[in-house]
Amino acid sequence: MIPIPAGNASTWTGPTGNNTYLLPGREATLIDAGVGNQLHLEAVAEALHGARLARVLITHGHADHVAGIPVLRARWPGVDVRQFGTGERPLVADEQITAGDATARVIHTPGHSPDHCCFAFGDPVDDVFCGDLARLGGTIVIPASRGGDLARYLDSLRTIRALQPVRLLPGHGPVVEDPIRLIDDYLEHRALRDRQILRVLKDRSATPVEIADLIYGELAGQLRDAAADTVLAHLIKLRNEGSVDDRDGSWHARA
Repeated sequence: MIPIPAGNASTWTGPTGNNTYLLPGREATLIDAGVGNQLHLEAVAEALHGARLARVLITHGHADHVAGIPVLRARWPGVDVRQFGTGERPLVADEQITAGDATARVIHTPGHSPDHCCFAFGDPVDDVFCGDLARLGGTIVIPASRGGDLARYLDSLRTIRALQPVRLLPGHGPVVEDPIRLIDDYLEHRALRDRQILRVLKDRSATPVEIADLIYGELAGQLRDAAADTVLAHLIKLRNEGSVDDRDGSWHARA
C-alpha cells in the first residue's frame, strides 16, 4: 500500500489534503480519486512504475474524494471507476473486488453520506480503508442538509468495530493504529453531544446555529456551518427517538 496525498491542503482537508492509497499488483487500484491535482497525478504514475492503473475505488461522492476522476480517466483510459450506488457498475454491499494483489470487501457505511462505504481486507480483517468514517485528531461532520444521518453513522461505526480491524486508513490524517479505542471515543462523543443538546433545550427553544454556538464555542465560516449541520443531524436523531421536536426551524425538548 502506497499513500499518496491529494495535494489539496486546507483547514478543512488537513495539512496534506485528502489521502489516496495505491495498491500495486496485478490489478493496480487507487482508493479515492483526489481532486485532479497535477502533482498527485504524477505521483500516482510514478508509483505505478509504468504499470496501468486498473481500478479506482471511491469511498463516497463528496467532491474532495471524486473530483480527480476525469483526469485519472484521461491519463488511464478505460480505468474501472467503482462507487457505491452510481456509475455503470455500482459497488454493492459485501461485494468482493480485486484491489492490487488482494481482495477487498465492500462495507456500506452510510451516515457521513448516504453512499459512504469502507473497504476491508483480510480474513480476519486487518486493514480497513475508511474514507470519512473516522480520523485521528478530530471528529467527522454529519451534514444533515446533504444526506448525513447520525443514527446510520453510529450504526456504521459499530459495524466496523465488530470487524475488529487492526488498522484504519482514513481519507484524512494519519493511519489509525488503535481502531477500537477511536471508535469507542467517537460513540461516547456523540452521546455527549446528545446530552449537551438536551441540556440546552431543557428550558428554551433554539435553532441549530444557536445550539452550535453554545456547545462548540466561537467558530467562523464553514466550520460554524458544519457544526450547525451536525447539530441538526443530532436533533433529527433525537426527534426520531421522541426526545425533541421542531417548529419553524426552532427546536425544543418534548415534555
